[in-house]
Amino acid sequence: MGAEHNGGKRTGLGRISQWLQAARSPKDTGADADRESLLLAAAAAGLPLAPAAHPADYRCSCNRIGCPTPGRHPVSFAWQTQSTTDRSQIERWARHQPLANFITATGMVHDVLDVPLEAGREALERLLSTGVEVGPVAESGGDRMLFFTATRGTPEDEDEWWPCELDCHPETMDEHPGMRWHCRGSYVLVPPARLPGDRAVEWVRGPEYPLPDPLTLLEALTDACSRYAGAEPDFTSAWP
Repeated sequence: MGAEHNGGKRTGLGRISQWLQAARSPKDTGADADRESLLLAAAAAGLPLAPAAHPADYRCSCNRIGCPTPGRHPVSFAWQTQSTTDRSQIERWARHQPLANFITATGMVHDVLDVPLEAGREALERLLSTGVEVGPVAESGGDRMLFFTATRGTPEDEDEWWPCELDCHPETMDEHPGMRWHCRGSYVLVPPARLPGDRAVEWVRGPEYPLPDPLTLLEALTDACSRYAGAEPDFTSAWP
């Protein structure tokens, strides 16, 4: 769904509403007929998956009283080692747990840049209109947009790790109301997923798009987040 050309000029601006409308079509809303194929497509693109909780009435299926992230967390504490792209295993999970959401563990093959929805829409239009290669993108819960990128890696030598103050882990989500960088030790819900209040996680651009280098998206995303927040944050401390 990249920007099109018309007489040598790019016409990508204004297409975001069409992508969002397509993302909400019945084929992408997690209907039983397509749920498994969408999960398998994500796994085929290299996204390691593991089962997650799902909404149960107004509660979380984990039955934890006051669950802080209903429908958003893995079922198993061993989700990092459990996550897989194995087709047979994902088929078994999907069929035996027909209501389950799925998470994808970041920092193995891919990272995710997670931004407020309005900032994400603005950045997506800007990136596509200027010809930047954008990978898979999902809308999450009606308030966040997820940009899937190649990972910074998980080097064996800890000294080679490239730290960033934007790094986000499940327990630090509230500390990053603007941009979150999900890398090793973190996860996001993968479409299709359901959330309380009839909200959903849906693809805007599917996993068939190659994963870009995160640095090619970072400037547009930080600029959009700055305008969304109404202030110019200092991101200089985020870099080593």
